[in-house]
Amino acid sequence: MSFEIRPFRIEIPQADIDDLNDRLSRARWSQQLPGQDWERGVPVDYLRELAEHWRTEFDWRAQEAALNEFPQFTTEIDGLDVHFLHVRSPEPDALPLILTHGWPNSFVEFTKSIALLTDPRNHGGDPEQAFHVVIPSVPGFAFSAPPKEMGMTTRRVAEKWVELMDRLGYERYGVQGGDLGVYVVQEMAMTAPDRVIGVHIDGGIGMPTIDDVPTMTPDERAEWDMMQQWMNGVDHHVLLHGAPQTFAAAWTDSPVGLMAWLVHKFKEFSPMAENLEDAVERDHLLTNISIYWFTNTAATSSWPMYNGLGDGGFAWPEGQKQVPVGTYGGGSALMLRLAERDNTIAHWPDDNPAGNHFIAMELPEAHTADIRTFFAKLR
Repeated sequence: MSFEIRPFRIEIPQADIDDLNDRLSRARWSQQLPGQDWERGVPVDYLRELAEHWRTEFDWRAQEAALNEFPQFTTEIDGLDVHFLHVRSPEPDALPLILTHGWPNSFVEFTKSIALLTDPRNHGGDPEQAFHVVIPSVPGFAFSAPPKEMGMTTRRVAEKWVELMDRLGYERYGVQGGDLGVYVVQEMAMTAPDRVIGVHIDGGIGMPTIDDVPTMTPDERAEWDMMQQWMNGVDHHVLLHGAPQTFAAAWTDSPVGLMAWLVHKFKEFSPMAENLEDAVERDHLLTNISIYWFTNTAATSSWPMYNGLGDGGFAWPEGQKQVPVGTYGGGSALMLRLAERDNTIAHWPDDNPAGNHFIAMELPEAHTADIRTFFAKLR
């Protein structure tokens, strides 16, 4: 087994860019179905305009160069190459922090946060709250190798991240994540509670299930009933648990198909935004979509849904009481009660700026400020 850490640069062949633009120019468009706005999915007019922007105005080479400003590396862990960003702070006593992205996202999720975390002195913050930042690509996402067999789980990813931090020489560190990242960072705390000083997540704990209903007060039951009305949309857990290979055939062959699918999910993950691009800036979104296209990972990134998040395709993250937990979004008294049942809650704010699912993309300043506040309690 090789413990070598190898420098890495993103260098997409020009032929791949030309092929993408050619496919976009020859897209075959569906007719717009009856219905209001996004009622039947991504509106055709919006999709056509976004595809034209991707083809004629979006500058992949500029985005590629910006990503390559961050030091990137690969290393083999348990037979799989893992891609990661490793950005050390100019502050020598900075706390190491590993961030884990979600689905359908990538390491691009955190690119607006890196400078804020590593160099607060130059961004209006306290230099004593600086971080050395590590951002790996989950196996099967972006430039990390996909699982070679069944059995990849968030616990196995967590074990890889613990090994990665050990190779980088970090004995004690914080962990942060949202969406899929919540599962991974909680598993990291259970895997290495002597190394993880704190778990900061965007949300996803304290969520009630049908098993909690008998313990609810009348007010909590009313809240539960309201939650059921909010939970709608295309269930990607069911789709990608049942037939990921089938759907990925179209997403791999058609950039418009891939874009439509990812845009649809980002829209559903941004329910408080009137327009999707109020929550996720257009070129940031297209950079993430381009990563999926150029790395051909529409299929390989689906393993959490068919393999890793519980029987039947979905289960909420497990709690753990070995390591303190903080969350950006907080939540209701019901959610706090349930979160405290399974976690040691050290940070549960109710006054952070409200945002949507991918808060690091939408509100990086508020997100990083909350990370600093949480870990300042633990240093």
